Amino acid sequence: MTDIKELLLSRIRDVSDYPEPGVMFKDITPLLADPAAFTALTDALAEITGRTGATKIVGLEARGFILGAPVAVRAGVGFIPVRKAGKLPGATLRQAYDLEYGSAEIEVHAEDLTGGDRVLVVDDVLATGGTAEASLELIRRAGAQVAGVAVLMELAFLNGRARLEPALDGAPLEALLTV
Repeated sequence: MTDIKELLLSRIRDVSDYPEPGVMFKDITPLLADPAAFTALTDALAEITGRTGATKIVGLEARGFILGAPVAVRAGVGFIPVRKAGKLPGATLRQAYDLEYGSAEIEVHAEDLTGGDRVLVVDDVLATGGTAEASLELIRRAGAQVAGVAVLMELAFLNGRARLEPALDGAPLEALLTV
């Protein structure tokens, strides 16, 4: 696992003062551009998918789509996008959540999840945990079980894990990297 961590870390670029002064943005586009690193990431997340017994992957907009879709293909499970409110056609379930300044809403097509599904949430970064927490609520409201959350990296200093753990209700939270 150390080798994969080193590979992944070597392909994540720090961008200072983006999107605003004082923020150190973790840019994963170099990782996505490197087929060996992207494959290693996809394989690691697919292994977590199998270990959790997940039958579906939920990818959180937008980078969770980029990571979650190939993981679902590799693991042989379905992929469900969770989008910002107003982006999905037809009937949806919507969940509001609080941000540092204000609030937001996410949606999912409820018919894509069933009572027999075990759902793993995949995203690039766990920051404050708000979006992931709202997605867990959506999964349960749709009648499915939460298999866990898997992320490329956890920004530990933002304490998202502490916020998310009650909503996980014992399901695992796995971060390939912690920064």
